[in-house]
Amino acid sequence: MFPERRLRRLRKRNLQPLFRETRIDASDLVMPLFFDETIEQPVAITSMPGQFRYPVGDAKSVAERLKSAGISSVLLFGVPAEKDAAAHSAYAENGGLQRAVAAVKRACPEMVVITDVCACEYTDHGHCGIIGETSSGEIDLLNDPSLALMQKIAVSHARAGADMVAPSCMLDGQVGAIRAALDAAGYADVPIMSYSTKFASAFYGPFREAAHSGYSFGDRTTYQMDPANGREALLESEMDADEGADILMVKPAALYLDVLAKIREIGLPVAAYQVSGEYSQIKAAAERGWLDERRCALESLTCIKRAGADLIITYYAEDAARWLHEEQ
Repeated sequence: MFPERRLRRLRKRNLQPLFRETRIDASDLVMPLFFDETIEQPVAITSMPGQFRYPVGDAKSVAERLKSAGISSVLLFGVPAEKDAAAHSAYAENGGLQRAVAAVKRACPEMVVITDVCACEYTDHGHCGIIGETSSGEIDLLNDPSLALMQKIAVSHARAGADMVAPSCMLDGQVGAIRAALDAAGYADVPIMSYSTKFASAFYGPFREAAHSGYSFGDRTTYQMDPANGREALLESEMDADEGADILMVKPAALYLDVLAKIREIGLPVAAYQVSGEYSQIKAAAERGWLDERRCALESLTCIKRAGADLIITYYAEDAARWLHEEQ
């Protein structure tokens, strides 16, 4: 009448570490950073407690701080001094992001510097590329002219010293276009981490404050994905893989673990982006005493990795690295 198989035998506290199936390490984590050409001191991002926009001149000190915490990879975003319809400052040779890349690589040559390749921070309308009239008569993002813009941006990042570029604009053909441009410019060894499955999520709100990238009209649902679509999500990543992506990405992470697990089966390394809203909701609940921040953050990261992520882009990277070190 009593059970012969007792799974609780292996749940004794001293045995639990021996049978933990999924472990996260600081080397799994990528820290997003915002460098702003318009400021001279760090500016707190109010909707993302604990996060800042940094002056470009702080790139060295920020990189060294993260290195000491055990973080070996960063994802850089730029906030320019000037915006226009064609996003000229996105690929300026002496642009803020380009200078930040160079500074991080000088300070920490071994740190992996990934750059976000998009135009939403650089356009005066806030969309991710070139806007114009479509064949249906609507004003919207134009795919192919925007591809040419992404090529310029990606090459400028590689020239500045980026180890990897990450196109996030969800344009059809973005990986193939950027791969061709990098190869032609002599950067065949620079890999592409594609935001291959990026949903039109409501969880990006705090990022808009962080990157000053809110859009002035419409929305991004004509180029980002409907959160309801799983088969389309897999197809997006398969197409990017066929175009030569080196790493695929799912964004956001926590609500899309089913998609992440399927994309893992394609066979390429997979990144997951724990986005601003995912970070901020844990922060907000913890500040109210409703959740244990440390436990919730580490649990969320562990589950993302368990679903198949090789890399996790998270605003918790620095804190998580410290917590993991304390648990050793």
